[in-house]
Amino acid sequence: MFATDYFDAISEDAVSTAVRISDKPALISFLSEQFSRNYGLDPIVCEATLTEREALGSTGFGRGIAIPHGRISGISAPVSVIVQLQHPVDYGAVDAQPVDLIWALLSPETQGASHLKALAYVSRMLRKESLVQQLRGASNASTAYALVSEQLRQNAA
Repeated sequence: MFATDYFDAISEDAVSTAVRISDKPALISFLSEQFSRNYGLDPIVCEATLTEREALGSTGFGRGIAIPHGRISGISAPVSVIVQLQHPVDYGAVDAQPVDLIWALLSPETQGASHLKALAYVSRMLRKESLVQQLRGASNASTAYALVSEQLRQNAA
């Protein structure tokens, strides 16, 4: 784990590659379980939070990338789950392309400004085509975690 200005921690175990998911609801469920397993959050609350946000409009922002996000109680700083799918799923993204790279973000319920800063930070990182291609090509979760860790360290410097 490591800390940044925007995240309390991103656990290496919260990064998954080659995940087999059949559709968007299954993906949201998987993300919620990962938040539970890695950060001790209630998976039902996580799933409800992410699903409610998706009901407002898809968080698929194009190029096969989605940033599902929301705010919940019980955490002191934003936490993340990163998933690379084995096969893209229909996500209702703005460009109508299926999604295969997901960086999910949950922030403290009372910290709207920090949530927006973390969301903007993740969005900027995922606009780097070289990082996106490396994450898509990562052969395992350790490699994907190392890529993200290095980007976060470079951006913190």
